[in-house]
Amino acid sequence: MSLDLAAIYRDLHANPELSFQEHRTAAIVAETLTGLGFDVVTGLGTTGVAGVLANGAGPTVLLRADMDALPVLEDTGLPYASTARGTDADGNDVPVMHACGHDVHVTCLLGAAERMAAERSRWSGALVVVFQPAEELGGGAESMVADGLFDRVPRPDIVLGQHVAPLPAGFAGVHAGVAMAAADELTVRVHGVGGHGSRPEATIDPVLLAAAITVRLQGVVAREIAATDAAVVTVGQLHAGTKHNIIPSEAMLGINVRSFDESVRTKVLTAIERIATGEAAASGAPRDPHFDYGARFPATVNDADASERTAAALRRALGEGRVFDPGVVSGSEDVGVFATAAGVPLVYWFLGGFDPSLFDPAALAAGRLPENLPSNHSPKFAPVIDPTLESGVAALVAAAREWLGASVG
Repeated sequence: MSLDLAAIYRDLHANPELSFQEHRTAAIVAETLTGLGFDVVTGLGTTGVAGVLANGAGPTVLLRADMDALPVLEDTGLPYASTARGTDADGNDVPVMHACGHDVHVTCLLGAAERMAAERSRWSGALVVVFQPAEELGGGAESMVADGLFDRVPRPDIVLGQHVAPLPAGFAGVHAGVAMAAADELTVRVHGVGGHGSRPEATIDPVLLAAAITVRLQGVVAREIAATDAAVVTVGQLHAGTKHNIIPSEAMLGINVRSFDESVRTKVLTAIERIATGEAAASGAPRDPHFDYGARFPATVNDADASERTAAALRRALGEGRVFDPGVVSGSEDVGVFATAAGVPLVYWFLGGFDPSLFDPAALAAGRLPENLPSNHSPKFAPVIDPTLESGVAALVAAAREWLGASVG
């Protein structure tokens, strides 16, 4: 069996699926792994797939890829661009695109699985490949663990993975310690007394209340978080009302929080609830706000010693000067759930996916990326196939072999 990775990637890119709806992708993964000789488990956490390749005595390594796409209308102009549509969790018809590169992740892990199966004489132990649903919702890894993942596949000694990013193809970025932020999604509903827009004195205006909360929240990071710490508080949604001359009885704020330290995370979330409750009282609201927590991602923490060892293996595979430290990233991931559940180290790195000619080496070394380069979640996000897929496979294989046992031959 010889996989045409470019064809697989184009197919996955053209046929994206939303979180917990990755049925077609999961079927492709399961069929491919079966053909490669893996023992396959399907339906984990709804649509998750795991494959196990046992190869004698030795450590167990888990390689992970995520499968879901985003409700984004693609604008790349690629011949294999997605025109797919789907139904989101709220029942809305939405466009669907692999705007975060999970199609790259799936393709590279299938390619790594093929190479590891073909070159079993070079390693010993057990390889577990995990294809996870719903990373974008922050619940996919947890759903697989809750569904008995580690009762159905060997518990690993280390968890490894990668994420394609707007970096030069052929390069990889590894940061030890806290590598990606924790993220919390919070919906706040504030209550008022509705009425006619011409008689505000007969109402309690939840729009004004929501606006006051929005402004006040900007002081949480500026005035309650130490300068040596970091956090981000974003009000990404504010919805209220149905007509210009009607004061509604309710308003909704959609808030996103990023943090890198658990104590800071707790402090920020506590402050948000305190401010919303206080502003509601100051407005004379008929009852306290309602807080509903949605997607929650833990901070992604790379084990320091394991990161150093894995980075050395990546340098051997990709070349000296092609593996660097990208620093802490404010995006979020749930891959760490697997490592935490197994009680083992995590190493998660960034894989370059864009034309290297777009990058100035000196600027890259200083941590500066080209302006106007499409980022993850952009409708124009379009990793190049070559050498991204080749490098992604090489990185996964090198990292896995670094942690597996010596040759059985």
